[in-house]
Amino acid sequence: FLFFFCFITTSTALSSTANTNNRVAVVTGASRGIGRGIALELGSEGYTVYCLGRSSRVQTDILLEQQQQRPISSDLDCTVESAAEQVSQRGGHGIAMPCDLRDDTVIDELLQTVFDEQGRLDVLVCSAYTTPPKNLRGDFWTQGMDMWDAVNHVGLRQVYAACRAGAPYMIQTAKEQTTITPLICLISSFGGKSYTFNVAYGIGKAAIDRMAVDMSYQLKKHKVATISLYPGLVKTEANLQMELDGTWAEASGNLDLSQGETPAFSGRAVAALSNLKGDALLQRSGQVEVVAELAKELDFTDTDGIQPPSIRSLQYLLPNFVFPQVEREMKKPIPDWIRNNVPDYLVPWSTFSSGPPPEMDTR
Repeated sequence: FLFFFCFITTSTALSSTANTNNRVAVVTGASRGIGRGIALELGSEGYTVYCLGRSSRVQTDILLEQQQQRPISSDLDCTVESAAEQVSQRGGHGIAMPCDLRDDTVIDELLQTVFDEQGRLDVLVCSAYTTPPKNLRGDFWTQGMDMWDAVNHVGLRQVYAACRAGAPYMIQTAKEQTTITPLICLISSFGGKSYTFNVAYGIGKAAIDRMAVDMSYQLKKHKVATISLYPGLVKTEANLQMELDGTWAEASGNLDLSQGETPAFSGRAVAALSNLKGDALLQRSGQVEVVAELAKELDFTDTDGIQPPSIRSLQYLLPNFVFPQVEREMKKPIPDWIRNNVPDYLVPWSTFSSGPPPEMDTR
């Protein structure tokens, strides 16, 4: 039996910087990870950002089920309140909305509150996700239905619920703000194109991509855009903690997290998309956009000033998947002159999606 409890808290940490941007964003899953990175970067753009998520300084058993959250460092304040404060410190206006999105009625009530308070909704980012109860990797027949519910309830059902509830407000915004194209951004992953982790995960991500496409057919005439966004390997708080705990290598398949993207990189991608003028954003509506590829096209970087390669680039695929296998077979390392001269060539989606994952490839 599912209870729900929701508080609405307005951040008091208003920035002294004048906010000349009156655009309004709602970000689900904003307390940590990619959602938090997006909320903060939209704050840097001057947005009023409503930060939605379960993690809150308001300690209630109904709202918080911390045992289902991946562990993070105890000195981190990964709550919607701290996210809202940082949004305001960056020049935006952060508003914390602690909530449990597993209850279908919550998102309707919250988005109505947003529109009643602001009279517009320019950007809706769906990044909320529930941690599975066990290791993501495994054969589907050995994983109970709790795996499906974990990855596809908040991660899929509530994405649809948020889009359904938010669309009328965004259509109204597009009518009244004719120079702005409202954006619905769905956080997906390369698992929508190629096998990743398990069957339930791939189904959910492919469905997110399809949702962006099908919504675009119906929303384009209303001047509202939809995008499915693919971050790369991301240095979230939980992933970094796994590396410290020594569990990252086994869980990830020995991926090098030091080469990963920050959550802010995804935020900069959303900000860059939302700033596209005229019909430039609508022309992309319904598409999958890769954060690393957008960085090169729209000229932004990660926080270290670097533009990392896309996961479908040879610069990522060869060092992470091909070279290790070659080295095991040859029993000697790949020469540096080869490692250091891999071209940044994007493997076509048809090729990237066509085969089994490297660890299962027996061809």
